[in-house]
Amino acid sequence: MSAPFGRELELAVFDEDGEHALVFPCIKGQQGWKNAGTGVRVDIRPTHWRYWKSKAVPTDDGKSLGDAC
Repeated sequence: MSAPFGRELELAVFDEDGEHALVFPCIKGQQGWKNAGTGVRVDIRPTHWRYWKSKAVPTDDGKSLGDAC
């Protein structure tokens, strides 16, 4: 996939329920994909991507990244 490195992206994936977009932004790094809000590695194989449009992103502490903006 030709997604850019180091940018917040909205990803689409296929699973047992079909195709859908993830509800959180991801960042492509040298070691794979990470959740942009938590930094946790995400084991996914996206079908396509687009740049993440600024939305409130839930974090582990219950706050939203988008709330601070």
